[in-house]
Amino acid sequence: MRGYPLERIYEEVDFIAYHFHWSLAEIIDLEHRDRHRWCEEISRINRRMSEEKQRSILEVG
Repeated sequence: MRGYPLERIYEEVDFIAYHFHWSLAEIIDLEHRDRHRWCEEISRINRRMSEEKQRSILEVG
């Protein structure tokens, strides 16, 4: 059985810390499934905000 790639864990921790400003300890204490879920949520929020920004730029002109 292979473990979860260490590089991927660093990416998830970095992503969550950057967006939510949670501490390393808070993020590392999360179960893998929960950490992955938060990454998905942040990505969803970013996509939605990006779409709204694009619409408002296009609506101005």
